[in-house]
Amino acid sequence: MLETAARVGVFTESVIREMTRLAAIHGGINLAQGFPDFPAPANLVDAAARALREGFNQYAITWGAPAFRQALAEKVRWFNGIEVDPERHITVTCGATEAMMATLLATVNPGEEVIVFEPFYENYGPDTKLSGAVPRFVQLRLEPGFPFDPEEVQAQITPRTKAIIINTPHNPTGRVFSREELGLVAKLCQKWGAIALCDEIYEHMVYDGHKHVSMATLPGMEDRTVTVSGLSKTFSVTGWRLGYLAAPPDYSKAIRRVHDYLTLAAPSPLQQAGIVALNLPDEFYREMQDKYCGLRNQLLDVVRGAGFRLARKPEGTYYLFADCSHMGFASDRQLWEYLLREFGVATVAGYSFYRPDTRTQKIRFCYAKYPHTLAAGAERLQSFQQRLASGALLLSKDAGTR
Repeated sequence: MLETAARVGVFTESVIREMTRLAAIHGGINLAQGFPDFPAPANLVDAAARALREGFNQYAITWGAPAFRQALAEKVRWFNGIEVDPERHITVTCGATEAMMATLLATVNPGEEVIVFEPFYENYGPDTKLSGAVPRFVQLRLEPGFPFDPEEVQAQITPRTKAIIINTPHNPTGRVFSREELGLVAKLCQKWGAIALCDEIYEHMVYDGHKHVSMATLPGMEDRTVTVSGLSKTFSVTGWRLGYLAAPPDYSKAIRRVHDYLTLAAPSPLQQAGIVALNLPDEFYREMQDKYCGLRNQLLDVVRGAGFRLARKPEGTYYLFADCSHMGFASDRQLWEYLLREFGVATVAGYSFYRPDTRTQKIRFCYAKYPHTLAAGAERLQSFQQRLASGALLLSKDAGTR
């Protein structure tokens, strides 16, 4: 048997993407992977088709088509409050996923350390390890109040700390970090000479009066922050793989070098359509927020009605992160397999958002779905709750061991 590289043995297959495949096999309702049910705005689709017909079918400039980078720079200024030059600061990538990977490869040396808040979007662990870095974890508090213990962050920082990964709005918890909370991280970055790698892909999905704050706007952070985002979630185009980052010039040069050899360039015709997306009126964003806020409230009622517990109402993203520790299952992995097998509801087990071998009892639900999809899920989860209440759980002896 041929031996594979050791680096692929330090992480597992994506649980989130696996659940989408299993949902299709079981005919399940997919409340797992974070892609919207909704179609992309028609004018974006028309713009993409027009770009194909007009000949945008060859490579774009490696770090992004000039007109698209100009549109991104304008967006980063008016929305994020970050002053950037599209020629020096903006790089277009194949999704925010590639932007994070390219940034880690370009800024962190093997053996250096990266602070990761846990739970975390499942890619951060493998990204850190693939870059040769050592992840050091800090627990996020799920209950109301300050989200992390500043002393715990300080305790994880060493002379080898190179970066701190910040994800706000936060996947999977839905937490939106306040200016005060980000300010504490900023002070630590400046004290220890670390950089902030900020994944802000859900920046437009913020509710109940909360405000998205970009780390790069805080005093002293302009030259030590890489801001990552993309079009996937906001415009319902996750399959287009259009991400981008804004970075200080020295970091930008290094990241572009990695990006060039990692994926070369993002899809050329879709970058042209991205210009149309970035010029949609403010009304688009208001309507999107209202829509997701309503869907959040709908799924909150469903999930609570099914017996799950939530420490707090999500402030952003399109996820609920619910507790299932009281339901009698050995692990959240056993529960998500049970929900899919017995009731055809696909969710994500919480263990995928923690370091390996962590004992977890959390389930993530995605509410970027049509109201009728959530209603159908509600019927199945109600049946689950009734069986749970009756004590008639039918657990196979090998459930949760796959």
